[in-house]
Amino acid sequence: MQIAITGSIATDHLMTFPGRFADSLVVEQLDKISLSFLVEELDVRRGGVAANICFGMAGLGLRPLLVGSVGSDWVDYRSWLERHGVDCGSVRVSELRHTARFICTTDVDQAQIASFYAGAMSEAREIELRPVAERAGGLDLVLIGANDPEGMLRHTEECRALGYPFAADPSQQLAFADGPFIRRLVEGATWLFSNEYEAHLTEQKTGWTADEVLARVGTRVTTLGSKGVRIERRGEPTIEVGVARELRKADPTGVGDAFRAGFLAGLSWDLHPERCAQVGSMLATYVIETIGTQEYEIARGGFLQRFTDAYGPAAAAEVAPHLSGVRA
Repeated sequence: MQIAITGSIATDHLMTFPGRFADSLVVEQLDKISLSFLVEELDVRRGGVAANICFGMAGLGLRPLLVGSVGSDWVDYRSWLERHGVDCGSVRVSELRHTARFICTTDVDQAQIASFYAGAMSEAREIELRPVAERAGGLDLVLIGANDPEGMLRHTEECRALGYPFAADPSQQLAFADGPFIRRLVEGATWLFSNEYEAHLTEQKTGWTADEVLARVGTRVTTLGSKGVRIERRGEPTIEVGVARELRKADPTGVGDAFRAGFLAGLSWDLHPERCAQVGSMLATYVIETIGTQEYEIARGGFLQRFTDAYGPAAAAEVAPHLSGVRA
C-alpha cells in the first residue's frame, strides 16, 4: 500500500532562560517593550507533523512518501530522514525561504515566549500530487496533515478530483480555520483523525453533529489521551482501544504523530482498524518516553514483547509477520 504523507516539515529551536520573564516586564511600558534574554541552553529538534509521521512509519519497516515544502537549509534533515528509510523525493525545496521553524524560550516559571516562522511551508500550495503519484506508481492513500492552509485545501481537492482516497488530519489548523474551510477539508475523507478536543471543535465550527460528521467520512478515529482511542464507522459498532503502558513519561510532544504513524502502518499491512489503533498506541509510548519527536528507536523483539503485554499474543501474532524489516 503506497501512502503519501503531506504536512509540515520544521525544526524546533528550544531555549532555556535561567530567570523569570516577569522580572523584566514593566506593565506601564509594554507598548514600548524591547527586551533580550541571555539563554543557557539551546536544543534543536527535528519536527513537523508530516516528517514525524514518516519517521515513525519508517521505523516500522515501511518507506513512506514525504510531501511538503522546505528551504535549501534542510540538507542535514533530509539526510537524517533518508537514513531512517523515508522517501524524500517528493519534497519541494524553496528558492526563497528557509524551512519552517518554531523558536521558543522557556523561563524557570515555565512561561514561554515563542515565534513560528512558516517560511517554505507557505509554498506547499505549489505542490501537485499527480507527479507524486506518477513517481510512486500510484497512491493508495494520502494523509493531509497540518500545513499551509491553501496547500491542505489544494491537496484535498486534488484527491477528490483524481480519486485518491485521503485521510483528513487538520489538527492544529482547526483553531484558525472557519467552518466552511473545515467542511471542505473533511467532506469525503476515507479517514478523519483528531483528538477529543479537535473533534468537538470540528463539530462546533462546521455546525455538524457528530452523526453528521460521521456521515461525511468513512471512518472517524479520535484519540482520547489516557483513555485510549475511539474508532467509529457508519453502520458498525464503535471500537475502543486502550493505551499501551509507557515505561516512563519524558515528553508528550509528537505522541499524536506517532499514533498516526502506527495506525497508517497497520493500514498498509491490511490489518483491522482495531489492530491499527493498537499499533499506533504502542508506537506512541515510544515517543512519550523520549525527549524529541524523532529520537526513539524500535527493535523488533522489544516492540513485539511490549505489544504482547499490552494487547495479547493473538494480536501480536497478526503484527509480527509485518515487522521483518525492523532491526532485531
